[in-house]
Amino acid sequence: MTIVPARPAATIMLLRDGAAGLEVFMTVRHRAIEFASGALVFPGGRVEDSDHAIAAREGLHDGRLAPGFFIAGIRETFEECGILLARPRGSGLLLSVERLRPIAAAFKERVAHDHAAFGDLLSAENLVPAADLLEPFAHWITPASQRKRFDTVFFVAAAPADQAGTHDGAEAVDSVWITPQAAIAASQAGQYKMLFPTMMNLQKLGRHGSVDAALTAAGQSAPVTVEPELLSAKDGIRTLRIPEAAGYGGSVFTVDLPPGID
Repeated sequence: MTIVPARPAATIMLLRDGAAGLEVFMTVRHRAIEFASGALVFPGGRVEDSDHAIAAREGLHDGRLAPGFFIAGIRETFEECGILLARPRGSGLLLSVERLRPIAAAFKERVAHDHAAFGDLLSAENLVPAADLLEPFAHWITPASQRKRFDTVFFVAAAPADQAGTHDGAEAVDSVWITPQAAIAASQAGQYKMLFPTMMNLQKLGRHGSVDAALTAAGQSAPVTVEPELLSAKDGIRTLRIPEAAGYGGSVFTVDLPPGID
């Protein structure tokens, strides 16, 4: 069997404190997209060479993983839900929503079609990516048996209070602020498709009652890499093993896969 290399990817679990507790921003992928069509997901996507170039230009360093992962997460979040985690150069404050509106109008579609244009956006608007606001939360690698593989870092970050996330209408056709518990319940009721890593990270996130608690916990421990091992598969049900040290409350899990989800 030829093993397909895992493509580096980044996703951000944007968090806010809601009336019902901790909420996370999620989108529903367009059904025409090849990977995870129709699934409820966190904003994210592949790490591009241009993301590493921006990180190098900004002098970003992180002992945990390549800084390009942070840039990719910030860029993809801007592309997919219009939230931009960036600061005016020399300022300690995040970009205001008033300044964001014309930037999004000028650059959002352009960046979606040319990822390298994110560097042009930062230069033209004299902005610095707020990579310091992202905490690595999880690290998942698609099993070697799969045809399409990703090496994905899941970040957590507090959503800017005055920036309203929304789906882009292209890759994502719907969006929602939702508690982890409600998202899991909706998936179990058949309302949404959900990938196994998404489900597991929602369960892990749901242990925290606030944004501060989730960020603090993420900052206190490095993610343990998870590459699920298939133990058995029958009638659409798979039994998978993951490292118990990854902190998901066990090592063996049974997954009932909905149609179209691998």
